[in-house]
Amino acid sequence: MNNRRARTVLALLSCCFCLSLAQQPGRFNIVLQNAGISSMHTAVTHYGNVIFLDRTNIGPSAINLVGNCRDNPADMMTTHDCTAHSVIYDPSSNTVRPVFIYSDTWCSSGQFLPNGTLMQTGGSSDGGSIIRYFTPCSSGSWCNWMESSTNLQSSRWYASNQILPDGRIIVVGGRGVYNYEFQPTGGQFYLQFLKDTADFQDDNLYPYLHLLPSNLLYIFANRDSILLNYFTNTVVRKFPTIPGEPRNYPCSGSSVMLALDTANSYSKAEVLVCGGANQASFKNSDAQYGASQTCGRMEVTSNSPYWDMSYMPFRRNMGDMVLLPTAKVLIINGAQNGSQGYLLASNPILNPLLYDPDKKTFEIQAPSTIPRVYHSTANLLPDGRVLVAGSNTRYTYQYTGPFPTELRVETFSPAYLDATNDWLRPRIAKNPFTITYGMPFSVDVAIPGKLVGNIQLTLLSSPFTTHSFSQGQRQLKLPVAASVLSYANTYYVASTAPPSSVVAPPSYYMLFALHNGIPSQAVWVLVTS
Repeated sequence: MNNRRARTVLALLSCCFCLSLAQQPGRFNIVLQNAGISSMHTAVTHYGNVIFLDRTNIGPSAINLVGNCRDNPADMMTTHDCTAHSVIYDPSSNTVRPVFIYSDTWCSSGQFLPNGTLMQTGGSSDGGSIIRYFTPCSSGSWCNWMESSTNLQSSRWYASNQILPDGRIIVVGGRGVYNYEFQPTGGQFYLQFLKDTADFQDDNLYPYLHLLPSNLLYIFANRDSILLNYFTNTVVRKFPTIPGEPRNYPCSGSSVMLALDTANSYSKAEVLVCGGANQASFKNSDAQYGASQTCGRMEVTSNSPYWDMSYMPFRRNMGDMVLLPTAKVLIINGAQNGSQGYLLASNPILNPLLYDPDKKTFEIQAPSTIPRVYHSTANLLPDGRVLVAGSNTRYTYQYTGPFPTELRVETFSPAYLDATNDWLRPRIAKNPFTITYGMPFSVDVAIPGKLVGNIQLTLLSSPFTTHSFSQGQRQLKLPVAASVLSYANTYYVASTAPPSSVVAPPSYYMLFALHNGIPSQAVWVLVTS
């Protein structure tokens, strides 16, 4: 870094740090004192309720099953278990319902299918090759986990999933597994890249997967990344190595693909990777090495890609990165020292950061009072809040000592939800339930007062979040052809659906309207052919 750039970075950091607590934007609220489980895996369904999921072989949880118990002779802790290890959380009522799940889901992966069903894959012990399905239902209805009669082709622990344009799921990697497979149909293929990035502590687990608008798959593991043509099962490009520390589990940073934009016909894709840990931090946890303070950003569709590096105000590992309706990135949860793993981190970081992709700046947000370290999650809700859950640094549930098992659930409300913005806040008054690739559609958007600037529309997927990576997270800025006053401060907004399933794989998405940068409550739309 040259001296001029270094001075600029330091000035920006100094400006961020000078904010007092009262000036720091956003706010945390504890919405549930006891969820019954500490969620290791979290996903928001198109009904707006939330799936919380933990390991099953962790011993008793803090919530009982209803009507039955789980008898599993393969369980390492409790072969006869009458407590739940998955619950459904209803944000509207702040209540949870226990859900039965059988095989071990420890460090597993998942992704929503085109019909809104969650496919959940792998785990440990008896769950390593299991495929599970959760078909969501509305609040007050009964829905449960089901195990498939067919298995994964490899046993996968710490793998990652990504939905493809044809609706299949690609499942990549896992501990000691150097291949990928397609589900529910398709073959299995060796990938040398996974073996090459498996160092002495396997810093290539939970690889970052991003489906590019070129219909190629970007895969990042450890410090390296490739472009995979999954049709021909060939690596078509190797990207530059990111400077600094390893970025995947157990040295976990996080990653997102920034919003795809209609302004460039959705052709430009940029990947952001932030945080990580010293390579020796997992094997030598007593040293409590400082985490990474850097972010790397790369335009992976460029002919000459390179890592544009920047510094966060804080060191961070185990951070979760959440795409907000504004296309900014919230970086939340984590610690400043150590690595992922049971009791291997210290110095929890309570302040989220807000990254602005246009300005390439970080803004410190108001802090939480709850450390969220190993096995924490963060997911966007349709109302624009970010749901934060989990944190369990032990093999079992323990409620005393350093970093006890955390059962509380909280939300982070970005500044766009402040009451001072209510006069700008739009409301989607009428919307389509299905939009078809390449076809026009319209939305009626109500504005409290006078229209200020333009109305924008954005689509956001609902990812499966675990271990600091939200699998399948995706955002699109849609075109707005016209915003015409229709009736009573309500505007007819004309747009066009994404051009193909390569740009937006078939699934349910949250559709937000934005007025002068302030988002509406989202509505769920099915994007399909």
